[in-house]
Amino acid sequence: MNNLPSNSGVSRGRGRGTKNNKEQTRGLGAPLDQAAQLPETKLVGGPSGGQQETIKESVPTNQGSADAAEGDPRGSVRGRRLITDIVRSRPSGLVTKSGTSGKKVAVQCNYFKLLKRPNWTLYVYRVDFSPDVDNTSLRRGLLSEHRNKFGGYIFDGTVLFCTTKFPDVPNSPYVLDLLTKSRAGENIRVLVKSAGIVDIADAQQVQVLNLILRRAMECMKLQLVSRNYFDPQAKIVLDNFRIELWPGYTTSIRQHESDLLLCAEIAHKVMRTDTLYHILSKSIRESDDYQDAFKREVIGMIVLTDYNNKTYRIDDVDFASTPMTKFDTKDGETSFVEYYKKRYNITIRDFKQPLLVSRPTEKNIRGGVDQLIKLIPELARATGLTDQMRSDFRLMKAMSEHTRMTPDRRIDRLRVFNQRLQGSAGSQELFQSWNMRLDQTLVEIPARVLPPQKILFGNQSFYLCDSRADWTFEFRNRSMFTQVAIKRWYVITPRRSLRETQEFVKLVIKAANNMKMHVAEPRYDELPDDRNANYSQSIDNCAAKDPQMIMIVIKTQNEEKYSCIKKRTCVDRAMPSQVVTLRTIAPRPDKASGLLSIATKVLIQMNAKLMGAPWMIQMPLNGLMTVGFDVCHSSKNKNKSYGALVATMDINTSTRYYSSVTEHMKGQELSDQMSLNMTCALKAYREHHGTLPERILFYRDGVGEGQLYQVFNTEVKFLKDQLDKIYKSAGKEEGCRLAFIVVAKRINTRYFVNKRNPEPGTVVDDIITLPEYYDFFLVSQCVKQGTVSPTHYNVIHDNMGMNADKIQMLTFKMTHLYYNWSGTLRVPAVCQYAHKLAFLIAESIHRAPASGLENQLYFL
Repeated sequence: MNNLPSNSGVSRGRGRGTKNNKEQTRGLGAPLDQAAQLPETKLVGGPSGGQQETIKESVPTNQGSADAAEGDPRGSVRGRRLITDIVRSRPSGLVTKSGTSGKKVAVQCNYFKLLKRPNWTLYVYRVDFSPDVDNTSLRRGLLSEHRNKFGGYIFDGTVLFCTTKFPDVPNSPYVLDLLTKSRAGENIRVLVKSAGIVDIADAQQVQVLNLILRRAMECMKLQLVSRNYFDPQAKIVLDNFRIELWPGYTTSIRQHESDLLLCAEIAHKVMRTDTLYHILSKSIRESDDYQDAFKREVIGMIVLTDYNNKTYRIDDVDFASTPMTKFDTKDGETSFVEYYKKRYNITIRDFKQPLLVSRPTEKNIRGGVDQLIKLIPELARATGLTDQMRSDFRLMKAMSEHTRMTPDRRIDRLRVFNQRLQGSAGSQELFQSWNMRLDQTLVEIPARVLPPQKILFGNQSFYLCDSRADWTFEFRNRSMFTQVAIKRWYVITPRRSLRETQEFVKLVIKAANNMKMHVAEPRYDELPDDRNANYSQSIDNCAAKDPQMIMIVIKTQNEEKYSCIKKRTCVDRAMPSQVVTLRTIAPRPDKASGLLSIATKVLIQMNAKLMGAPWMIQMPLNGLMTVGFDVCHSSKNKNKSYGALVATMDINTSTRYYSSVTEHMKGQELSDQMSLNMTCALKAYREHHGTLPERILFYRDGVGEGQLYQVFNTEVKFLKDQLDKIYKSAGKEEGCRLAFIVVAKRINTRYFVNKRNPEPGTVVDDIITLPEYYDFFLVSQCVKQGTVSPTHYNVIHDNMGMNADKIQMLTFKMTHLYYNWSGTLRVPAVCQYAHKLAFLIAESIHRAPASGLENQLYFL
């Protein structure tokens, strides 16, 4: 390929490199290449009211981090595509979306207020060049020669924003006709045509403010890596693991309820000291087919090239090319070895290594780069964490000491960020020129702590949940809410592990006796060895004897073996199974006293899988079906995903659940499968109760803000139409009473109470919420390390007839019912169940489970 690694090395994908000093000083031209494309001619005003109105306009794309601070402040939008559709989920007749229950508290949040709002009007111009100039960087350079005429401006290569209004020129479509010379001495006309005005209320102005903010952050000597700015000077080196942590910031300015607020969150970028040459050497040493192994390891990876501080996404590996391969330059043919020596004084050591291939993005192509970008493995540093690194407990613990900051430390870091932002000479001058001023203190907002919930156990006993949000120890002397006697069950174990397995089973029976639950002695099936075929045969043998439950012991965690077992028990034989590892259940000197606790948790899971209820909460509504829906991508086929739906059958009268999973391909609408699954769930409810549910509370997880328009206008509309048909055919003319709530975990919002984490149940529904949404934030879980992350709930449809207070209370109650953890969750239990089911199918089973298990929590 005729390409220059440096000149054509416009960073792509998630990466965007820093610009050279000359380009950074060109007014405000540079930052727009890190933003979404703005419309060239049509500019639309701000939104107006209406319950289900959708406004077509441009709004800012918030940049998030995929490493430590996840998502943007309102939900993750990958890449830099423009969000073109605003969903107004706030009903026009809604008086207030604030609740009233609970204890009032004041909280600080990671937002700074814009004290001085810009009062300027932005004028928009279309800029053309004659003769035409294709390269965006050249366009910026040519325009910057006339920057004195514009003052502060932003230019993306086509659209120019500035505060200066140029008068119309009689008999000319252009307001400016400027002349400049190219480097070759050619005369080029710069033609500026008026294209409209961005009003003070327009969402485009918020986008401009974000671009100004990013320009100000460049003045803080931060380096742009991926979508955020990081500080390589303050890097934390973890020598033992060959990685570096670069601290940085995720920022976004947005119009909230009454003010423009800047959300700032601390982020960390993982930079590995390993180059891709190290990965190549390891693949050669450890794999027979090293080319395939190397490709699997690096394709999709984001790499950093230190010589130009740019990031690239690896799309392919060219084993036919080497650093000795020649390509054309304006000075004639040269090899990569010669090029890097001459351009960067870098000596490439291995002349036989293959070349990495990075495809140009649409933005690269617009900028004049339409050829493949080739990189040298020994000069490309890997970023991010591999799955193997994530499973390294020592590494994750070492990282967490720096990334999991306590609230007081996080607040101090945010104050330092504010001081640096406002203290640097360049950013001060920039803010003054654009008439902007930022508050120095964090925003304080009112919040409420919802009343604690009663956890109901057997024999009418209960436990009032405290701020620890954990009732694990209550099972020492309490029975479960409903218990299923386990009379027929099998234990499959390798013969060498029989003694340890029998000792653990005795502890399970002891735990059952403490909880007044009957568990009989199991029958054992000993395996001569732990081959997959032996497990499959043993499961078949046990299934023929119709047991209630099978416990299967494996030596260590093994994905292939686990997948084999789950396919057999969830698809072929359809029976509840409990898989445990020998490492977990075998006594060890360092955890001898903890085995009874493990046995208790295993027993709770087994009871839940057999349709028992380990505990319950008080639910003020009868006839309520709560539904959770989540999507998980397949590990084997990146174009395939699985959507899982889990629904309660009115927890006041039944401990049953309904679950189903459907497969769909990338880009395929989910509305058909979702409606089909809901129809089946209603059928199961009607068979169980003889009637349809009075109300349906639907929690939809796994939705980024970029997908909200599609969910709102396709999924919800289609689902509501289908449900209304079912209800009307059953004689309920008013249709289905449904609340559809989008759950977002990947957010940057954090809030604190007296420099500490807020209590579980702390809800915020004003000031930092959005005026176009019917939304609230809720902290429902307790964390022992770092800062707690709230969850954002956006009610995009509601005709249940309940106020905001009751929806918040119901949501908080539902976070107490996940039977894999005797404590509260970050999301409603049905969402976590749906995630657990989708993950099991996507990672291990890869096909629909047997319908005989649909009323059981077999996936726990």
